[in-house]
Amino acid sequence: MLVIVAVFALVALLGPELAPYAPDATDLNAVLEGPSGTHPLGTDDLGRDTLSRLLFAARTSLTTVALVLAGALGFGVLVGSVAAMRGGLVDEVLMRVTDVALAVPNLVIALAILGFLGPGVTNMVLALMLAAWPAYARLSRTLIVSVKRRPYIEAVQLMGARRGWILRKHLIPAALGPVLVYATADAGFIVVSVATLSFLGLGVQPPTPEWGQMLVAGLPFMETSPGLVIYPGLALTLLVIGFNLAGERVALDRVPRVLSKRKLARRRAEALA
Repeated sequence: MLVIVAVFALVALLGPELAPYAPDATDLNAVLEGPSGTHPLGTDDLGRDTLSRLLFAARTSLTTVALVLAGALGFGVLVGSVAAMRGGLVDEVLMRVTDVALAVPNLVIALAILGFLGPGVTNMVLALMLAAWPAYARLSRTLIVSVKRRPYIEAVQLMGARRGWILRKHLIPAALGPVLVYATADAGFIVVSVATLSFLGLGVQPPTPEWGQMLVAGLPFMETSPGLVIYPGLALTLLVIGFNLAGERVALDRVPRVLSKRKLARRRAEALA
């Protein structure tokens, strides 16, 4: 639910204040220690506090997800709006490009772009944005075309309103709700994509804490210190579940509810009164 996402957002916001140590503070005298009063979740192979790195990693992951969603949603809605408003050849070309991009899995596109640009946080955000925008373009174009055919839009056009004003005041706001619902559900996949690319060494680079990067760093010590893998994996799983449940909840809230006979009768009585 939204509560899970809100908790992670709060942890990301207050992580530096909640963390007992700096995320890159090493202590070679406390290497691979188990949970203790000094280190509640133990330490890694360099003596860094696991709890502190988990808290800082929440900010890294959520910030990256927010940047990817903002860029993909903004560019996708722009492309979909242009295609819907211009129509004709412009619509045909933009939608064919969108269809080709949708036919290729997002991670494959991101890996290809990162292979060309090289690893790094900035390149990873750009790669995921370029991989995610086609879905938003297709969805926004479909919604804007359906709204554009409604009678009140035609009436506004006959009154002489400019195309840009109609798009800004009527079409984009009407399409933005369903697009945001899709973005909420898509956030979970982006979280996994960020962790996957960091796990492969193409995303967040050490010593910056990130859950996928922490997973790959803890794998060699899984038998002696399983917490190095369990804790970031659990945090990643909970955040993905939270985004998926939030997306389903937001989508269900937009579905019109059927009134029961008792409520319908009461509303009729109130209307007659």
